[in-house]
Amino acid sequence: MSKRIDIAAIPPKIGTLYPPPHHHKTRERQKKALGDAAGLTQFGVNLTTLPPGTWSALPHWHEREDEFVYVSSGHPTLVSGDHEETLSPGDCVGFKAGEEIGHCLQNRSDGDVVILEIGSRMQGERAFYPGLDLMADAASPNSYDHLDGTPYPDIRRRGPGED
Repeated sequence: MSKRIDIAAIPPKIGTLYPPPHHHKTRERQKKALGDAAGLTQFGVNLTTLPPGTWSALPHWHEREDEFVYVSSGHPTLVSGDHEETLSPGDCVGFKAGEEIGHCLQNRSDGDVVILEIGSRMQGERAFYPGLDLMADAASPNSYDHLDGTPYPDIRRRGPGED
């Protein structure tokens, strides 16, 4: 039995679950869940394409999950707190759980950026978005809440052109 993953056969998840007004910069991102295709349960692996102008996520940090990103193609800008730097194919970055520094990749170039994202899957995980009244909470039935725990309404995937 082959364990090879047919990447071309995996339908991309296009867009974001971020609630308005936080969804605009991630609406065009395309994620292929390679880890799910392999049946992995302890960590996730996504092959993510960021068209020009698209961000991997809003700047965020995780309470309990580590993250690792490998740049396959393109030149994304790493935003980590007040620091910014341009990455190139073959570069990689890691983010340790609990470090309260908001981070994301932004495609400020004219071509697509392709990254491999790897992250642990921890029960009870929460992510925080510095400067925003937004928290992702795996234990919340709504996924995204205000910092006071009030759920955001209308959580659904929004793709290109959707408000």
